[in-house]
Amino acid sequence: MSSAIIEKPLHWVGAAKKELLALPDQVIDDMGFALGVVQLGCTPPQAKPWKGEGPGVLELVENNRGDTFRAAYTVRFAKAVYVLHCFQKKSPSGIRTAQGDIDLIHDRLKLAEQHYKEHYEN
Repeated sequence: MSSAIIEKPLHWVGAAKKELLALPDQVIDDMGFALGVVQLGCTPPQAKPWKGEGPGVLELVENNRGDTFRAAYTVRFAKAVYVLHCFQKKSPSGIRTAQGDIDLIHDRLKLAEQHYKEHYEN
């Protein structure tokens, strides 16, 4: 007997969807497909752990025409996936992420936790 695959709802925190739609078309397509994989409970190959927020927070990394783009999301919650922030990596060298992006992801994770409690745990 096989179990049904359940697609989790995808929630966009803050301006995350607007941020994604401002990226190049190919990046939008690739990240959109990867987020669909996440909704089905799987981890896409371009996902890696996001450092600093603990388990269940990951980032998708896409390269396009010499630029790097990221989408941070969380799978901490049993019933939903939350996209926290989509952005272009600004640093021309190294792997350091801008502090503003780090802070925004942290703040939006708190909003996602609040939304989940209000809409899924009551």
